[in-house]
Amino acid sequence: MTESKQVPPKSAVSLTEAPLSQSQAAPLLSVIVPCFNEEQNIQPLYQRVAGMFEQAGISFELIFINDGSSDGTLAQIRRLSQQDERVRFASFSRNFGHEAASSCGFRLALGQAGVILDADLQDPPELILEMIALWQQGFDVVYGRRKTRIGEGRRKKVSSFLFYRLLNLFSDVPIPTDVGDFRLVSRTAMDHFNALPEKNRFVRGMFAWIGFRQTALEFERQPRQAGNSKYNWTRLLLLAFDALTSFSVAPLRLCMAFGALVTALSFLAAAVIIIQKLFFNLDVPGYAFATSGMFLLGGIQLLFLGVLGEYIGKIYTQVQDRPIYIVEERSDKLEQQSDKVQKQSDKLESQSDR
Repeated sequence: MTESKQVPPKSAVSLTEAPLSQSQAAPLLSVIVPCFNEEQNIQPLYQRVAGMFEQAGISFELIFINDGSSDGTLAQIRRLSQQDERVRFASFSRNFGHEAASSCGFRLALGQAGVILDADLQDPPELILEMIALWQQGFDVVYGRRKTRIGEGRRKKVSSFLFYRLLNLFSDVPIPTDVGDFRLVSRTAMDHFNALPEKNRFVRGMFAWIGFRQTALEFERQPRQAGNSKYNWTRLLLLAFDALTSFSVAPLRLCMAFGALVTALSFLAAAVIIIQKLFFNLDVPGYAFATSGMFLLGGIQLLFLGVLGEYIGKIYTQVQDRPIYIVEERSDKLEQQSDKVQKQSDKLESQSDR
């Protein structure tokens, strides 16, 4: 995939956090971990990630984003941050969602590359070393593709399979199938991602949209180490619909096409009725059929209004220009002022205006 000549405009998202000072050398890798009620997984994840990178001799920073957890997640993160200067964190004022937490992490990352890693350890951290090797070969995005999903029920597997296929059927941009948020992205890809201005975010779709050289790394997804999944069927359905309407206008075109079909059939039916009455003097019975048809068309109209309303709602959310998250607390290391990330965004905006 190649870089688009038109650079996305600078994000209008208001940020209340600041990265590390420029006097500190940038690490090779920034590992971003969105967390929501993951108290039991914080320490095991830290041990696996830190031990792996220390053994490989790779400089890194570990950025925890506490997405409004109600358990002891934040306390665990605070403790690690005090013990290890490579651990940084930001804590939201409430639960803003996984997409917002991921976006916050990429805004804070100072590494030459960044990795998004869920706290549940279903995505093996050890795979990051292989991702680094592919990145060093010239790929800007290396995403993990789930070859198998150990411990997940048949219904979850079927729904995930259908989600990606239907999304790609209608999406304007090809989105990799069987791929979650687990991926490594280069500094260049991160900067362009950070410059995207939309408030309704579907991270894996946004990385597909920005392009650049991308490749997949297959792996077996492991069962959750502790705790419960935060995605129920309602949230998964909302995510699917949000992803579809964020990357395609196909639902609107389908509504228009179906409306044109119904209109044509209605004209045809009216012509048949008129011909029967004028030339054959036949009355066409069917009040029950006509009434049922009216209710059917009324339901279809309401459905289509809902689809239209979803797009209008996205416009409404965008023009409100509210930040996609609010940081309530951050580690002392984030209090140090630096404009490194902001300067990069300004540079992208300048290129876009030319």
